[in-house]
Amino acid sequence: MNVTEAIRARRSIRKFTGAEIPQEHLDIILEAAMMCPSARNMRPYEFAVIKSNEIKDAIANISPNFKMILNASCAIAVCGRPDLEEGMGHEFWQQDCSAATENILLQALELGYGTCWCGTYPVPERVAGVRAALGITDENCIPFALIALGVPAENPAPRGFYDKTRVKYY
Repeated sequence: MNVTEAIRARRSIRKFTGAEIPQEHLDIILEAAMMCPSARNMRPYEFAVIKSNEIKDAIANISPNFKMILNASCAIAVCGRPDLEEGMGHEFWQQDCSAATENILLQALELGYGTCWCGTYPVPERVAGVRAALGITDENCIPFALIALGVPAENPAPRGFYDKTRVKYY
């Protein structure tokens, strides 16, 4: 699958078979996340792979939008670390985490897995809930996104399309 195909084939998957994902594939996915562009190469992020049913249950109760995590093989929490940024280029951790998240989505697709990006930051209740579920006490570690990850049990139709009216040339 090339990049053009992956971008057009990617879907938000909310139903999973529950099948396990081999560690080798998780490593490839996380490596892809860390290959993302990063402002001044600060790399202000870290990742938590959530396999525990107890923790997935706690996270699913934070928001109705997180329920698909229950039947996913695992979830990946992308956490921002603004404390790792310094000088000019600080405050870009959200963009860096977004780039890492997109790399996870595309790499997982290429390996045959489905994903769903669940927004966490900047909703205070979601950030606090994920922190509590994961036992994060470091205020410098900000849960930015949760990604449900697993073998898809559905194949939804595309929802995005090219809209020329949203493009301006100067």
